[in-house]
Amino acid sequence: MDQPIVGILHPGSMGAAVAACAATNAAAVLWCDAGRSPASAARATQSGLTRVGTLVELLDRSDIVISLCPPAAAEDLGRDVAGHDFAGVYVEANALNPERAHRITALLEPDATVVDGAVVGSPPVGGKTPTLYLSGPNAATERIEALFAGTAVRTTVLGTQVGKASALKLAYTSFQKTSRVLVALAVGMARQHGVDQELFEVASKRTDSYLCEPQYIAKTAARAWRWGPELEEAADALAAAGLPPEMLRAAASTLARWHDVQDDGELTLTDALDRFAQP
Repeated sequence: MDQPIVGILHPGSMGAAVAACAATNAAAVLWCDAGRSPASAARATQSGLTRVGTLVELLDRSDIVISLCPPAAAEDLGRDVAGHDFAGVYVEANALNPERAHRITALLEPDATVVDGAVVGSPPVGGKTPTLYLSGPNAATERIEALFAGTAVRTTVLGTQVGKASALKLAYTSFQKTSRVLVALAVGMARQHGVDQELFEVASKRTDSYLCEPQYIAKTAARAWRWGPELEEAADALAAAGLPPEMLRAAASTLARWHDVQDDGELTLTDALDRFAQP
């Protein structure tokens, strides 16, 4: 059985959890500690990843590299990897619009084989099972399917065309994340007029509505630093498709109200709404 060496760039909350799943079928999963924070180091250690000192060492040893980083950094990261002539399988798993996925592919080919990837769902911990959607050359996507076989990361192949996985991710992001922003706006307005409980009562009659989950507003605030750039990517994808991007750009701008509460797990609904209402 093929047990590749895998490199993860970089072990954030999603990346570390995905890497831990990959370790089930890999000979080793490497991460590079150069420039990384103590929090990243702690996540990597907890996930059982193997530390290396430089990106060059990680690339030289890895058969498969998975890129999971903030969208803004994805192209620079791809350019760094291309500069070292990486010749394995590169999984571009960030929330990017298809045009950027194609640009990164062009940077890395023909030395590397690029698989377009997109994770939909929460990190694979505590019983959660996100899906990693894949599009790209058959032999490469088959290797990624084998890497995650029997783990909490489910895989679905969408075809051989790079960009399909990215498009699906951003289509879902457009709805899911913007809907959460609309909930925060609706609750914020109702709270200012003292009718927030009545709003929840109205929403309770529609159990499939995000308005039934007002406590999620605090989670939205803590994730705003990541969600805003994802919505900008989705807006770019809409514009490229000839569709109006203004709603998503407005949602991204709205999320910026919470830029200072990055990954704050202690934030309450009241705290989030108070910060949201500040100019």
